[in-house]
Formats: sequence, C-alpha cells, structure tokens
Amino acid sequence: MRNKLYLFLLLLSLINSVHVSSQEKYNSLGEHEHHDHIGQMEHPLSGIQIHNIVVALSKSASIKVDGPTLLGSKGEDFEWVTINLRNAEPSQDDWVGVFSPANFNESICPPQTSKEKQSGAPFICTAPLKFKFANYSNVKYTKTGKTSLKFRLINQRGDFSFAFFSGGLENPKLISVSKYVTFSNPKAPLYPRLALGKSWDIMTVTWTSGYNIDEAVPFVEWGWKGQVQQRSPAGTLTFHRNSMCGSPARTVGWRDPGFIHTSFLKDLWPNVEYTYKLGHLISDGSVVMSKQYSFKSPPFPGQESLQRIVIFGDMGKQERDGSNEYADYQPGSLMTTDTLIKDLDNIDAVFLIGDLPYANGYISQWDQFTAQVEPITSRVPFMIASGNHERTWENSGSIYNGLDSGGECGVPAETLYYVPAENRAKFWYAADYGMFHFCIADTEHDWREGSEQYKFIEQCFASANRHKQPWLIFAAHRVLGYSSNEWYANEGSFEEPMGREHLQKLWQKYKVDMAFFGHVHNYERVCPIYQNQCVSKETSHYSGVVNGTIHVVVGGGGSHLSQFTTLNTRWSVFKDYDWGFVKLTAFNQSSLLFEYKKSKDGKVYDSFTISRDYKDVLACVHDGCEPTTLAN
Repeated sequence: MRNKLYLFLLLLSLINSVHVSSQEKYNSLGEHEHHDHIGQMEHPLSGIQIHNIVVALSKSASIKVDGPTLLGSKGEDFEWVTINLRNAEPSQDDWVGVFSPANFNESICPPQTSKEKQSGAPFICTAPLKFKFANYSNVKYTKTGKTSLKFRLINQRGDFSFAFFSGGLENPKLISVSKYVTFSNPKAPLYPRLALGKSWDIMTVTWTSGYNIDEAVPFVEWGWKGQVQQRSPAGTLTFHRNSMCGSPARTVGWRDPGFIHTSFLKDLWPNVEYTYKLGHLISDGSVVMSKQYSFKSPPFPGQESLQRIVIFGDMGKQERDGSNEYADYQPGSLMTTDTLIKDLDNIDAVFLIGDLPYANGYISQWDQFTAQVEPITSRVPFMIASGNHERTWENSGSIYNGLDSGGECGVPAETLYYVPAENRAKFWYAADYGMFHFCIADTEHDWREGSEQYKFIEQCFASANRHKQPWLIFAAHRVLGYSSNEWYANEGSFEEPMGREHLQKLWQKYKVDMAFFGHVHNYERVCPIYQNQCVSKETSHYSGVVNGTIHVVVGGGGSHLSQFTTLNTRWSVFKDYDWGFVKLTAFNQSSLLFEYKKSKDGKVYDSFTISRDYKDVLACVHDGCEPTTLAN
C-alpha cells in the first residue's frame, strides 16, 4: 500500500511540475513569459508519465525487429529500422517507445535516498528517445492487431530496444520488449559543429563521441584539400546529472551526453578549401577516424568578396520518421533545415540566435538536433545565441525566473556548441566574417546600462572598423527592439520590457545597420528607426546616410508560429506569418542585399538593398555625432 501511495505522490508531483512549467510566469523584470499556443510549448515526451509505468508482459503481444540488429556496418551514422507489432487486444492508444540504453529498467535509475528505498522505486525512471502510436501508419491496427512501424535511429553511444505499451501515455503498461539493436561502433566520433574562432584565421571543430580521455586521445586531421594533412589536438568536456538545475533534466529527461571535443584549427589561409576528419587514438594504438568533411576558411577582415550570411532563430527539431509529433511541436524545423542544405553552396555562415532544439530538459534531444543540422554545421560556421529554452531557470543566475529550459540552465548548449566568448556561461561575443562585424548578445543575462554585458556591447560596437567592416550587425534572442506580436502588443510594449530603452542610444551612436531578434515565431521588418520614429520613408533601397537601425524579427526557424496583433504599427514594413530565414549578401564595402526567404520553397518574399560610401557611415546623425570644436 505504501508503495502505491509513494508512486501516486511521485506521479502527482511530476504532473504538477509539468503543469507549472507551462503557465505564465513572472520574471525578475516584472514581465511574464510570453507563449501563445501554450500547450504546444510542452515537449511531447513530457506527456509520458514515466513513473506510472507498470510491467504487464503478455504472451498475446509481441514486438520484433524486422532485419539485422547490427546497424552502421558500413560506417553509417543513422539507419532505418522496421518493427512488427502484434497485439490480441489492440487499442488506439497503444504506443511504442525507443529506449537507449536498451536495458531501461530500474538499474539505470539515479541513486535513491533511504526513504525512497523503503517506499519502492519505479520500474522505469527515464524517458524514451522517441515514440510513436501503434496506429501511426495503419488505421486498421485496432481491428487487425497487427502493424509495422519505421524508426530512424541515429548513433547515440548506446544500444537500443523498442518497448510496446498499452494504456496510453498517462497509464502505460509494458506488454512486450524487442531484441536489442546497436551500431557497430556506438562510440564513433560524430556530428561535427564548425564555429568561428576568436580571430579570423581560426576555425573551431566540436564533435561528440563515446570516448573519454582515459580511453582515447581526440584530434582533428586536416589541411588543404588534396594536400598533406596535419593533426591538431582537441580538448574534452562533458556534463553530469548534478550539473542540471531541475526536472526533467535531472530526472526523467536525463541521458548521458557522451564526451564533447573541441579542436582549434589555426593559421588558416583566407578563402581556402580545407578537408578534415575527426579522430581518436585508442589506448591500444589503433585509430578511429570519421568520414571526411570540408569547409572554406573565412575571408580576411575587410576583404572585398562575395559574403553570404544566414540568420534566424527558434529552429527546434523534428523527427524524419514522424516520432513525437502528435502536438506539432516544431512543424517547420525540417523545412528550414532542408532548404538551407539545398542552398549550402551559396551560404558562408549561419547564425541561429537562440532556442535550438527546445529539448526542455530531455537531454537525448540534443543528439537528435546535432544530427539533424550536421549537414550544415559540418560545412559552414554555425554560430548560436542563448535563448530562453536553453538558459531560463529560476534562481540560476538568469535575469528571468521562468522554467523554459526544463532544468538545463544553459549547460548543454554551452558545452555542445562553441562560441568565441570570454566566458561561455555568459553567452555574449563578437565575431568577424569579412566585411561583417557581429555583436551577439545574451538576453538571458542583464543587458541594461551599467551591467557587465552592456559594457561588452558598447565595446563590441566601438571595435568595428567601419572602413573595412562597414556592415555592423547586432543579434539577440528576445526582442530588444520592435515587434508587432500579439503578446507584446497586449502588454503595450511591443518589445521585451526595458529592451530598446537601454540599447537604442548605443545602436544610434555607433550607427548599427541591423538588429536581429528571435523569440517571436514569425517574420517582421521594421523601418530604419530611432526612438519609435521612422527616419526614412524608403522601403526597398536605402542609400547615403541612414539615421537609424533596421530591426528584424526572424524567429520563424521552425517552432509553432506566433500571431500578430491586429493593431497597425506604423513602423512595420513587412510581416509574414510563416517559417523562414534572412540571408545577407555583401558584394563589397558599399553594397548589401537583404533577403527574407520562406522555408517551404527558399524563394524571396521580402528584400531591400543598401548602397553607401564610407563617408556616409561617418556622417553626423541625431544623437550620434562626434564632438566638434569652433576651431577652423
């Protein structure tokens, strides 16, 4: 009886935790977290009541793997697996979960307190990697009791099993378990993520493996394409359950992230094609190598050449096999991913400005995301910013007190992705690419005047050599500028409270060309603006002296879309309720093309050009004039 009571209380606590995390919460700025379509922001895996699972193995039900149980025998990092289901008592809420490690019983639960030991432990205490309902591809399942499902598995440093449940997601009963399947080398180095270094001639390569440093030495083998290759060492990091701030990241969402390695490829020549492989020197003297990848090194700062940058936010992840999608969690994510992959020969760098996979504390989803974007991140620098779904957690040093990160409090993002910040826990940094100078802010930390980050932002703007790098770009996750989104309009702010009030003097003083924001899941372009006033009537071509900064919301990377207000905001030039991204093309130091493209077709739906000379950047503008004297 005590065991049943314990399970009931534990389940009640879990449900309450999930419920609280989806409500509007007030943060330390006195504002609340804004999420339209609140229910869709809960991770699909959060609907599975893990601690309520009971074992009810039945001879009348079976789940079998159709095909070989050894995957990746030719070096593949993903495989499609078909499973066959049979159930003499089928129901429309029967479902299948994919678990890894394959032995998912109480043996892998975290250590229990003495009180928990007395009360009894749940049979399963970790969420599956993904799941599907049994009738996903066969509406006749409930009549025949037979069906097949296809799952796409990626190499995730462990073996897999498929578990068959009845009773739905709220009261799951385990009725059958499949044989184990595994990749030929579960520890293989995978999913390289390129990023710009702290100077223009450094490219960083980060990847994930199952090899700790006491087992293998990580390195990158690289060099000019077709020439003699050299080896550069890599550092190794990881994080642990107690690194997480709360549930589900510390509880049902925890999964070992493996080991994350980063190497710095230095003294690059500008605009050269390099090839590289990820490697591990095993303690027995053997070497494990990845397949070969390639990248083009960045241009010298200020160099005039064709330079193309993609910017967007709020990407999310999707499963190509349809798993986890009952709530349309991130419906545009794969569209954006695939459209960028198709055009990758015409892209030099990508900036994803916050809210990456929306893992929300389910750590296995970070692997799924890195695998999804690997065709992009392995070829061009992939720069990220910190979003609320990476960082926000109450009493964790964030400026906000919400629960959006699911207990991650920034740790997975800071470890899995490199940015050239002085302190990766403070996710603000500068980055150069040819004629572009980027200043990336972290809206989860204080940006207001007098703060440490405010000083960095001003220093970043001031360090731009506008003669050689005329295109000065500011980017951050939450909207510190202008947005016609419904929730901001209802608050009467059209921005994150105290956003532009503190920063607009810097944008104006240093003549920032564009400010990009995510968080709001739509697209909106604002006129060149200063202190709520448009400073130009042009909409398609800007030339000469521009007296304000163009603000752009580009949060339609893949997550569910956000509604616009019905109010007519006079500063809004173009709005789009769809998924998409922005592409900036610098032709030289005087000409820039801005394009907004939809993810569904890659076509341009909004654009403008900027033409100007260096003297136009130096020109005096309101609140942005250099001090002068009366001397002649």
